[in-house]
Amino acid sequence: ENPTNRQVTYSKRRAGIVKKATELSVLCDAEVSLIMFSGTGKLFEFVSSSTTQKGVFDKYQQITGTDLWKSKYEELQAHLNKQKELNAKLRREIRQRNGEDLEGLKFDQLRRLEQDLMKSEELVRLRKFHVLGSGIDTMKKKVKAGEEAQNSHFRGIRETWTASMHLLNMRETTSQLLD
Repeated sequence: ENPTNRQVTYSKRRAGIVKKATELSVLCDAEVSLIMFSGTGKLFEFVSSSTTQKGVFDKYQQITGTDLWKSKYEELQAHLNKQKELNAKLRREIRQRNGEDLEGLKFDQLRRLEQDLMKSEELVRLRKFHVLGSGIDTMKKKVKAGEEAQNSHFRGIRETWTASMHLLNMRETTSQLLD
């Protein structure tokens, strides 16, 4: 009953059934396909060397007259059709926002489109001003940083000049005292 015992039993039984499937395939020239999922969801496959999984499924469908994939195909086809409809609708909206494909629209639809475009224009304008403002702020910071660097450089020059003048004055004073 515990999971370890179940796993051991599964492994032994799986080995036994694979051995039997191999024997059927080799001794009887049978096309054998085996698919198993363990209790933990792990997949195990066996296919006789004379065929493939797809070959077995195709033969099964042919003999039984059933289509294993039809429901999935129909589901995918329906999803694809919805996506195509949505794509066409979005393309039409884009064309209308560009001033094209307006012939079939009624007055209310045209008014709504105009309002949407005005809202979009306002949002674009606000974003543009925000970007400009950010750019101006960045430039102001760069100018301020440049001015500070320039002022620092000038202070350094002034201090160097003052120190040089002080040394020059000390030399002259020393020179006058020595004379």
